[in-house]
Parts: sequence; structure tokens; C-alpha cells
Amino acid sequence: MRQTVTAVALKDMTVVRANVIAERTGSLEMGIAKSLLIEQLKQKLANGVAHFIFEKRDHSLREMFATTCKPLIERHVNGRGVSRELYATTAVFDVEKGAWRSFRWESLIKVFD
Repeated sequence: MRQTVTAVALKDMTVVRANVIAERTGSLEMGIAKSLLIEQLKQKLANGVAHFIFEKRDHSLREMFATTCKPLIERHVNGRGVSRELYATTAVFDVEKGAWRSFRWESLIKVFD
């Protein structure tokens, strides 16, 4: 019987995220799944406003509409900060609150189409 193998090429940062999430959650499968979900979210954020849900530190759920699309956030970038990626989080501009927010990678639950 012939078996089919599917390979997925991951970006370096996706692998880093997968390892961090796996360490924090104790599950490599969760690390891979969430890192791929973050990759999907980052593409949506870069191209416009994305709609997603994540779990806050107090365990409540937060639904957010946010972006990192340069034309939409130009006037809100001051360039003095350190990348949130260094802290295993992702920074986004919350379009409803008009402010920058960040969330831990493992807390991402769902990205809407």
C-alpha cells in the first residue's frame, strides 16, 4: 500500500512561536496549531482589519477588531518601542479602542474569515 506524506514548510518565526507555545502549554501539537493560526492572523492584520478572539490573563475572552496595516496605523506609530515579538506576544492596533494592545501567542483562540 502506498502512503502519501504531506509536508508543510514553516517560516523561522512560526517555528519559534510553535516552540514557545509548546513550552508554555506543554503540548507540541498546540504549539504548531496556534503558531499556524497566528501566521494566518498576521497576514490578515497586515492587509486590513482582522476579527479574532483571544483569552485574557484573567481568563475572560476578548473579541477584537485590529490591524497592523501600515496605511491604517501610520499616525499611531512612534517608533520608540521594542518589538512585542521579543516577549512572545503580538502587538496590534485595536481599531475600536484606538490604541495598541498585545496578546500572548498561546491565548489566541479563533480568527474569523
